[in-house]
Amino acid sequence: MRFSGIRIGFALTGSHCTMDQVLPVIEKLQQEGAEIFPIISPAVAETDTRFGTAVELREALVRITGKQPMTTMVEVEPIGPKNMVDVVVVAPCTGNTLAKLALGITDTCVTLACKAQLRNNRPVVIGISTNDGLSGNGRNLGLLLNRKNIYFVPFGQDAPETKQSSLVADMKLIPETILEALNHRQLQPVIISYTRSSIDAH
Repeated sequence: MRFSGIRIGFALTGSHCTMDQVLPVIEKLQQEGAEIFPIISPAVAETDTRFGTAVELREALVRITGKQPMTTMVEVEPIGPKNMVDVVVVAPCTGNTLAKLALGITDTCVTLACKAQLRNNRPVVIGISTNDGLSGNGRNLGLLLNRKNIYFVPFGQDAPETKQSSLVADMKLIPETILEALNHRQLQPVIISYTRSSIDAH
């Protein structure tokens, strides 16, 4: 199995419309031998939306991983000193979290998990899902693209006709991005043509 023995801290932030793309990837990683440590941001832990409730998402993560999601800064802090995981994945990563990571703001369990991982010179993989990736968050995206030990799941414009600034990662490429990141390489190409047909073809 490709991920046998690999420990993954998998963090989800509040792009609720993207959760249905991410959960199958977590399940696939688990089936391929990875040990998954789920982490959920306050927005995910506390918010019910038209895409599902916080309790439903938590239950799905427990069912897939066999672990209760980490929700506090105290729970994720040992990721650094105890070398708990080989890679931290943030997917979906909202524009809010993207901006905090770019500016070194550590005020949630997700941003602290990334900080703890980066202090050990270990990889952080980001799967963005943000409506302002080509506007308000463009600068922050550029900063992180040039940041050591940060790797991006290839992304593109998901709705250029109606949401010209929106960027979403092809979440099905998370496994391949992780494998490259563990070898200190960025999966290429980073910028892809994001269409439903091309994603379904993976």
